[in-house]
Amino acid sequence: MTIRGLRLGAVAVLAAVCVSGPGRPDVIRTASDPGPLPADRYAFTPQDYQRSQRASALLVRQCMAQHGHPDFPLDPRYPSDPIVATAVGTLYGVLDLAAARRWGYGWDPAKSSVPRPKGRRMTNAEYADFPSCNAEASRRLMRGIDVKRDWLYAQTREIEVDKAVKRDPRLRSAWDVWSRCVAEQGFTRYPDPVAAYTDTAWRRGSDGNTRHTARERATATADVTCKRRHHTAELWHAVRARKQTADIAGHRDRYAAGLRALRTYRATVADVLYRLG
Repeated sequence: MTIRGLRLGAVAVLAAVCVSGPGRPDVIRTASDPGPLPADRYAFTPQDYQRSQRASALLVRQCMAQHGHPDFPLDPRYPSDPIVATAVGTLYGVLDLAAARRWGYGWDPAKSSVPRPKGRRMTNAEYADFPSCNAEASRRLMRGIDVKRDWLYAQTREIEVDKAVKRDPRLRSAWDVWSRCVAEQGFTRYPDPVAAYTDTAWRRGSDGNTRHTARERATATADVTCKRRHHTAELWHAVRARKQTADIAGHRDRYAAGLRALRTYRATVADVLYRLG
């Protein structure tokens, strides 16, 4: 997602992220991720993101040509390089034992580079017209969609469902068991795995990566070991799936409207790619 010089790379989000329009970040599932959830079919996918980025770029290039910039690149660089922010993890914190032992709550910096734009750098004149063309492209792609009522509905419910998940007594009990397990190995007694993952002691840099200190790596190893021993992620995943299923059943018409909006968006993207791609 690119917003005024901030480029957010491909990520696997640790917690629910609300993003409107086509700028939702890519989501990469790790090998140890427990898998799909009932609400996934209502969500913007990595493929949606890639296709929408291409469609948006084509519309922006068309608009820029109309503003007197006929050779505007499809994948331009900004006049100055943007800040790159990356976050890696799963909905359940770190799950890969080998990665935890080697990288703690971070990742191999050699494998986390965010793809840079392949086109030339924008001129200052192009950059002056770029925001309005970018906004126009977004409006074109969202045509026929009620953003507040339909497009954002599933994401709004995701936040509410996640609150219910965190209140679930089965999950809170599982977190307590996990927490005691980590503490018994000589580490901080965190209230839940998210708190361990986001501990400021790991001193994440501007790219989101950590320092991979011995303490961090040992904590992450204990974290994953305890999750495996007590099936924490599996139980967490099951609770989330049950809550989502119940929420979808209780708001079926609204979810259906959101899915229609998503399909409308996909159809618009497909049309732009067919006409301009």
